Amino acid sequence: MKKVFFSLPGNETLTQSLAAILGAELGETEIRHFPDGESYVRVLSDVKAKSVVLVCTLHHPDTKFLPLYLLAQTLREQGTTDICLVAPYLAYMRQDKQFKQGEAVTSRYFARLIESIADSLITIDPHLHRFHTISELYTIPARALHAAPLLASWVQQHVSKPILIGPDEESMQWVKEVAILAGAPYLVLHKTRLGDENVQVSQPQLAAYTNHTPVLVDDIISTAHTMIETIQHLKQLTIQKPVCIGVHAVFAGGAYENLVQAGAAAIVTCNTIPHFSNAISVDKLLAEAILI
Repeated sequence: MKKVFFSLPGNETLTQSLAAILGAELGETEIRHFPDGESYVRVLSDVKAKSVVLVCTLHHPDTKFLPLYLLAQTLREQGTTDICLVAPYLAYMRQDKQFKQGEAVTSRYFARLIESIADSLITIDPHLHRFHTISELYTIPARALHAAPLLASWVQQHVSKPILIGPDEESMQWVKEVAILAGAPYLVLHKTRLGDENVQVSQPQLAAYTNHTPVLVDDIISTAHTMIETIQHLKQLTIQKPVCIGVHAVFAGGAYENLVQAGAAAIVTCNTIPHFSNAISVDKLLAEAILI
């Protein structure tokens, strides 16, 4: 069945690329806000008996989810057969347990919201911590794609003698994968989180790699505090300026500018979240998954 692709605001470039790769139809909508801030949604394309793909990366999810919900419900009323949500960045993955009495376990609640609008989900490197797979959290068919081969390819092409550095033990498995694919050595640091914006990072052991270019790798660059503290350690250990690579360019509160000021030689991200640091395309990776 031929699919119709719809873009939520801000996702037009990726949506057009995916539709072009797959030879699919681009759906038309009108999505705007009334003066009082409420959302207006109108579907302009015929979707009766058609399969729909909604493209909406979910950084800043609190403002994005309601138009997404309204569009999905409108499409169902118009007779679409099924809805696949392509969310390259999937929000609300951090809070996966109750750390303090009375806290909301928002990863589970948000999963139920997604399931209320979509029949399937495709995302890239969600921040799985206490869940081993995304299917442990979502009851609809959900696929978590991995950008590691794309990151490794970029490192091979652009970095001479890299040493990959992961920010914490959680990053071990996938930083190791990027390093193996890139044919490079790697180190994983120890991180102690003291608060939302306060972390301590162990000093990397670089004695054997003083002639290598440090490549700091993380799935999400949010506040960038971890990378910045690591860069400060590296300044005492090597003259090589580090390259910072992240899958998801969240960059909260001036994080990108702070990384530049800290001394990063380059900052590179995938286009899972639109940002001028995007240098690694996930378009073909997503298109192949949509076909399956």
